[in-house]
Amino acid sequence: MATKMLMPKLSDTMEEGVILKWRKKEGEKVKSGEIIADIQSDKADMEQEAYDSGVILKIFPKEGEGIKVGTPLVIIGKEGEDISALLNDGPQPTAINKDVPPAAAAPGPSESIQPAAVSSGEGTRVKISPLAKKIAQEKNIDVTSLSGSGPSGRIVKKDVESMSGTSVSRSNERMTAPQHTQEIPLTMMRKTIAKRLLESKTTIPHFYVTSEINMKRAIEFRESLNSGDETKFSYNDLIVKAVALALKRNPKANSSFAGDKILQHGRIDISIAVAIDDGLITPVLRNADQKGLSEIHSEVKELASKAREGKLKPEEFSNGTFTISNMGMYDVENFAAIINPPEGAILAVGSIIEKPVVENGELAVGNTLKATLSCDHRVIDGAIGAQFLQSFKRILENPAMLAL
Repeated sequence: MATKMLMPKLSDTMEEGVILKWRKKEGEKVKSGEIIADIQSDKADMEQEAYDSGVILKIFPKEGEGIKVGTPLVIIGKEGEDISALLNDGPQPTAINKDVPPAAAAPGPSESIQPAAVSSGEGTRVKISPLAKKIAQEKNIDVTSLSGSGPSGRIVKKDVESMSGTSVSRSNERMTAPQHTQEIPLTMMRKTIAKRLLESKTTIPHFYVTSEINMKRAIEFRESLNSGDETKFSYNDLIVKAVALALKRNPKANSSFAGDKILQHGRIDISIAVAIDDGLITPVLRNADQKGLSEIHSEVKELASKAREGKLKPEEFSNGTFTISNMGMYDVENFAAIINPPEGAILAVGSIIEKPVVENGELAVGNTLKATLSCDHRVIDGAIGAQFLQSFKRILENPAMLAL
């Protein structure tokens, strides 16, 4: 008997998805568990498996079309089976994002599916993938002279890489042309970021607590760890471990607001903000308090790599209990982050700054770091936030505790 397969909810916040590529066509046989499509959710690009074996009798959405969760994707059944009842049963697919062009293939490691639009200078808009655009800019290639091999003439990575030196010189001639405003359609991820952060900032009563930390001993500790030829630890590794230990000492800071109750989590699952082409995603390090620095280093590195490649699974970026946003690598001294609901707090970490400090009553050159905790006041009171930051500071200023 034929069955209708619906658009699944691929993340806890997903409301709609975009069909990037169909791996199967109508009339083709498919086995249960076989990949039939690549789907872009609000968090990542994912492969969708067939739930049943049989023949694909009907494909509803086209490539590049956005549809809501629960809307029909395909009908799978026996060859020649009558599916008229299924066609008339339930809503037809709703076009959500028709500006998204069909994708010729699933994205490569760092190529985003969402196309960028480039003006040719004469009012004509050129369809080009963000990765292809980036390569063209780096090589001074005039993309307006290219014929794209992607769907609807879209310029992709291989089109730019195959360009000759002639096109480069043409690009140089056009570098003085006036710049034009670009219209960049919102991806599923960017739509979700806009919706969730607006909701967070307008419905969660934020308050902020900042602490300045003397990083002298942490710097020495990291240098001693990295003196060998093996793992090279980052400051972020130390920060993640320090946060995990501070949460263990201050469990009330590891809580969420849940309507008529507060959930004080027994697990310490730390979400780590990672910047990607489409915006921001927070892969989750599970049971961070139970892991040593080496485990934290390898797992965070792997999660960040998968995030940038769009290969995270839903369970790898959902249900965190506390978030860290580290912008120290961007020379940011201090900032306040927006809480990632339903979590109750987020820690914003800045750069290590060389500055004059007073040590033992004397002026000296020191290295300090500022960390700002954003708290949901429905869950975390000022004293709880301050106590968490005290623990975090104490651990980093006495980094031997990180080896425990």
